[in-house]
Parts: sequence; structure tokens; C-alpha cells
Amino acid sequence: MAEPFLVDSPDVTYSKDFIEAKYTYSTVHVCKENGVTKVRPCSTRFTFRTGRQVPRLGVMLVGWGGNNGTTVTAAVLANRLGLSWMTKTGRKTANYYGSLLQASTVCLGTGPSGDVYVPFRDLLPMVHPNDIVFDGWDISSLNLAEAMRRAEVLEWPLQEQLWPHMEKMKPRPSIYIPEFIAANQEERADNVLSGPMAQQVEQIRRDIRDFKESSGVDKVIVLWTANTERFCDIVPGLNDTADNLLRAIERGLEVSPSTLFAVASILEGCAYINGSPQNTFVPGAVELAAQRRVFIGGDDFKSGQTKLKSVLVDFLVGAGLKTKSIVSYNHLGNNDGKNLSAPQQFRSKEISKSNVVDDTVQANPVLYGPQDKPDHCVVIKYVPYVGDSKRALDEYTSEIMMGGTNTIVIHNTCEDSLLASPIILDLAILTELCQRISFRTEADPEFQGFHSVLSILAFLCKAPLVPEGSPVVNALFRQRSCIENILRYRGHPVPMGTQCHHPRAQRGAHSLAGWGTQGARGSQCPPWGVQIQGVLELEARGAQCWGWVPVAPVGPSMSW
Repeated sequence: MAEPFLVDSPDVTYSKDFIEAKYTYSTVHVCKENGVTKVRPCSTRFTFRTGRQVPRLGVMLVGWGGNNGTTVTAAVLANRLGLSWMTKTGRKTANYYGSLLQASTVCLGTGPSGDVYVPFRDLLPMVHPNDIVFDGWDISSLNLAEAMRRAEVLEWPLQEQLWPHMEKMKPRPSIYIPEFIAANQEERADNVLSGPMAQQVEQIRRDIRDFKESSGVDKVIVLWTANTERFCDIVPGLNDTADNLLRAIERGLEVSPSTLFAVASILEGCAYINGSPQNTFVPGAVELAAQRRVFIGGDDFKSGQTKLKSVLVDFLVGAGLKTKSIVSYNHLGNNDGKNLSAPQQFRSKEISKSNVVDDTVQANPVLYGPQDKPDHCVVIKYVPYVGDSKRALDEYTSEIMMGGTNTIVIHNTCEDSLLASPIILDLAILTELCQRISFRTEADPEFQGFHSVLSILAFLCKAPLVPEGSPVVNALFRQRSCIENILRYRGHPVPMGTQCHHPRAQRGAHSLAGWGTQGARGSQCPPWGVQIQGVLELEARGAQCWGWVPVAPVGPSMSW
């Protein structure tokens, strides 16, 4: 695969199979000694290695026949075929707007004419969405063309062009346990597996193997985009360890369908991503993924109202305004809204949407005490007429100087599935890329991979899954900076901020790109660590870092 650009540096080398980049990561450790806060700069030298051979990727969607599943499949087909269609406002052409990787850019550096920007997708060799092969499961038996018409998301002239392609696609029978989703979903459930729970898990595993063999893909990633489930209780002896979870499945005890799909995927060595808010990744599932060295990620696509909230509250608190009240109201008419009209399923979504501001509040002890946080209310109502066009109304009330108040009210119309579909693509592509990345340090020369819990996906999820003991970061631009700089280190070892928008010298045209680059090793501290709240603390083999933790050597035994 031809590189979009080459890095001319002794720290970056290219071979047929790998890009290797050496980078000195600098951070600051803060501790208190005898009542004095001490700041100690430190640094670690890394070698990052990224495989250059991009595989043929298969993505299996749980809920393939739903609004998200049909829309993302249709979007990839439309882009692959180069389709266009007429609407009342003119001709539209297939695109990937809304995708971080495909439709946004990063500053590569500074050229004669100023800053140079490239698409995210060009930082490293990545799968192109047009090349993804889809398959999946659904409790509804409709083929994807009929399901696309039922979803009422895409314009009819586009549906007509896609119909002959999508009517050939039919979801595989899925796992259906009625008590985990709303009772109103029963009318759709005509394509379900039967038999004992363990037998159903084995069938899912056979489906994954069959798809991989019949389609000729090199890798499979499984992604849950089906109904929101109710939360599961974490019960000792049931789902608290990998062994207990597997025994619970054998005995047919309470295990949610999303967790059953996770277990099947992990046992097949396939990464699994949860796009809904329920607690799919019970401790036993996380432990199983770590044992098998398989990536997992989630939870809940961050597409509309919550994405805006994570930006706005970060702005308000960052500007020194004490946000005291956040009230979020939604109404929507698609099947997601229908399922969420049941109290237990709504509770899962409420938890996911409510926690998105916690880290921003905790980061400002000037405004908020240890137990202080904004009042936060989330309401979701089902209104069939509006379909997939979700309405979101938000009110943010903040205390300002001298007892004053500031209130911001926002109305947001979100085309739900058209916002979620590019996120599905980014999740799959980014996960696959991480499977080709490894690193080592001077202290430990053996290459190793990321922690099984892929927290780099946080930008795309409402309730980011992180390794145990790691902080959760919800502020959107910190999450984006994490992705950008992690990708930069692999192929372009300069962190964001050290070359773009750096200060200029008062005399002459030279840039002050110092950031403490002169002097003894360990004295510099680029802003990258600040952008992810300084929690990337890599030391030796067992060190912990935000979003990726070295846990295992990369070798023939690795599942990827």
C-alpha cells in the first residue's frame, strides 16, 4: 500500500511489512511530600511498530436488520457504487460525512504556505470503508432491502438503486431472551435461535467461522447495534470471573444476549464492540477477553445530543462557569425509541447519558467540591411520527460572577442512524488498526500489544470502557487528541501542538518550537499528556496508561 506521505526522520523507518517510529514520551509525575507538591518530569523511550498490510475486513452486526445496520450497509454500498440521487433540494452524492477517520483532518505540520492538513485516514495504513464486507444477525427475518424500507431513513430514489443489492442480504437467526428487552419487540422476533444457551453460543461461533470462510475476509469484528437491554446484576459465582461466566452459560443461568455474543466472539478471537448502553462487559467477559488477548470496546454510540453535551460542559467549566443544572429531553419514533419506552431499558440509556460530564466536573476543584456536581435529568419519549429524526432539547444553567446565572437552551434535530453509521465504521476500522500496532520500551525490548479494553475508542462512545483502575475521560476534544496523538506516534512521532500554532519569535521568522526541547533528557513536557489529563503513565512492562496498557508480548500465540 502506497503511503500518502513519508516521514523524513532517523526515528522513522519503513520496511515492506512495518512502519517503526521511535519516540520519547515525556510526562510529569506529581506527588505531595511534607505538605509540598513536587513536580517531577520524566520520560520513556518507545519504539512503535505498525503493520503495513491492510487486511480484508469483515464486520458482523448484531441487529443487522435494524435502522443502524441497514443504514451503514446501504451507505457503504452507495459509496462503493458511486451512487447519487435526487432530492427536493437537489442531487446528493454518497459520502462518509460524520466519520472521524474519513471526513476530518489533522495538522501534519507547517509548509511554505502555512499549516498542512491531511485526512485522519492518511496517518497510517487503514481499512477503507468501501472494502468492508458485512454480515450479521437479527431477530427479524426481513432481508436488508425490506428492513431498509421499514427503517424510513434513506431517500426513496436511493433505496430503489440499492434494492437489488440489499435484497440478497438476509440476517442470520439471533439470540432472543425476551426479559432483556421491551415486550413490544416480540412482534419482530420471527428469526430466533432455539435450544439451550450454550448451544446458541456455539451456533454464533459457527456463524462467525462460516462468514469468514465464505466471504474470504482476513479478520472479523463483531459489533452490537441491536436493542438496548436492561442492566445485569453482577453476581459472585455467576458472572464475576471468566470461569463462572462460562459455567453460567453451560447451566443456562441469567446471561444477557449481548454478553453471549461477546463470549462467542472472544472465543473465536474476534474483537467485540458494544454499541448500546447496557453493561454487556460484566467482569467475567472482561477477564475472558484479557485471557484470550482479544479487544473489546464500548459502550453506546456517541452521536448527537451527548456528543454536544460533552463539548458544551467542557467549554462552560473550562471557562470558569459553574454548571449547576443540565436537563436533557428527547423524543424519537424509531424502534430504538420504542424499545426505550420500557422503564428498565430506559434506565440503561439514562445511566449512559448522565455520566458524560463527570470527569469534566471532577477536573475543577475550584468550582466543585468532592461531592458537588450538577443536577442532571434525562428524559426520553417515544413519538412514532418523527421516526428516525430524533429531537433533543437541552437546558444548561450555570452560576456566574457575583451570584448571577447563565442559561443556554438548545434544540437539536438528530438523524439518528445517519449519525450512528459513520461511528460504526470508525469503531471497526480503528479497532482493526490497533490489532496491527505494537510497541516496546528500552526497559523491555519485547514488543507487546494494547490492553484488551480499547479505551482509544472513547471519542465514539457515551460511556467509555476503560481498564480497571484507569480514569474515564469524556471531554470530547481530549478524547480526539488521544486518538490523534496515538496515531501520530506510530508513523509521525511529533505530538499535536508542538508544530501547529506554536509561538513565533519576536525578531525574525524562526518558530519557538521549544516546549523545553533543549536541555537534559526528561526536562521536556509536550502538551499531549495534558490533553489526556496527564494520565498516560508508561513505565516498564506492567505500567498502566490511559486507553492502552502493555500486557502481553506480540508473537505467534497472539490471537490477532
